[in-house]
Amino acid sequence: MSDKSEQLAWRETYFVMFSSSDRPTLAQVEAAIAEASSRLSVSNLEANDEGLFTSAVVQAPEDNAAMEISYEAGDLVVEQSGELAKQLRKQLDGDQLAQLVRADARLDVMHFERLAEGPDDYGLGEEEDEESLLDEALDPASLITVVDALARLTGGIAFDPASGDIMA
Repeated sequence: MSDKSEQLAWRETYFVMFSSSDRPTLAQVEAAIAEASSRLSVSNLEANDEGLFTSAVVQAPEDNAAMEISYEAGDLVVEQSGELAKQLRKQLDGDQLAQLVRADARLDVMHFERLAEGPDDYGLGEEEDEESLLDEALDPASLITVVDALARLTGGIAFDPASGDIMA
């Protein structure tokens, strides 16, 4: 996902659940992310033979973040969406619940943080304290921006499996 000198640490994964009939093309994903923020750059774009999105990497240098996005579909996704619908039926309105029940595809958005090996990796001198390093830490804004753009593009439901929350 990055050059060999860069250290990345996985932080979280969000899902965008949707109907496979709404699977976007590679060009649509690239355009949606570009329109969402000029601070993001997309690379390593992959599509199937029909030009439908398979995977990509999104870089967000200002947020010390990178995201790997991949398309998944099939029985496992259908089973997962059914289970989610059961768990979240009291939290979702009727349309959202029906949409989740019909979901047979998802985009996995894996969020990574760029790690510094020391103060100089952030352009700080030796005398800078840990608080300065924290100011340069991971910002979730790019993750939220990308997940929101993909949910709008696919008409899908964005879900944080770690917290069990639906992104509105």
